[in-house]
Amino acid sequence: MRVISGTARGTKLNSIDNISTRPTLDRVKESLFNILMPKIQNATILDLFSGSGAIAIEFLSRGAKQAFLCEKNHLATKMIYNNLEKTRLVSNATVIEKDYKLALKEMQSQNIQFDIIYIDPPYALDIAVDSVKRILLLNLLKEKGCLIIETDDEKRELLELEKLNINIYDIRKYGRVSLIFLAKKSN
Repeated sequence: MRVISGTARGTKLNSIDNISTRPTLDRVKESLFNILMPKIQNATILDLFSGSGAIAIEFLSRGAKQAFLCEKNHLATKMIYNNLEKTRLVSNATVIEKDYKLALKEMQSQNIQFDIIYIDPPYALDIAVDSVKRILLLNLLKEKGCLIIETDDEKRELLELEKLNINIYDIRKYGRVSLIFLAKKSN
């Protein structure tokens, strides 16, 4: 696993070899960042269910202003700090070692809003849509911000997302993985 582009390009990142974390494939990452490129510069991003921190680090490497990395697994957060130090991006990152529900409430209490939120929970937990609901309820997404869900069950997620007040504006499929792009509905 490596940083694809930007100031930390080519830096190898560490990851934990266990089934609770699953790195996003390079081809998925490459496509994701090509799609989001115009929105990244000076953005404030949230990498929910951060794992090794690779997604947030890629955002920072490509010019995001600030990244919040949420991960409840202690071993994973140690790895995140290690990767942030390796890429020299520590000063632009805030690591929150809490369950996503508590982390989202904490960010709301600090009046933080995000330009981009990346949601990549363990697939089996089926909590991606719940996190979207909470993000909308807590008003954590900026007016022109976007949410991205990485999932292996696109149909399940879409059925649930259609019940929410959110615009599904793009879906990309890469083998068994799909990226679902969401934005606030305009009034």
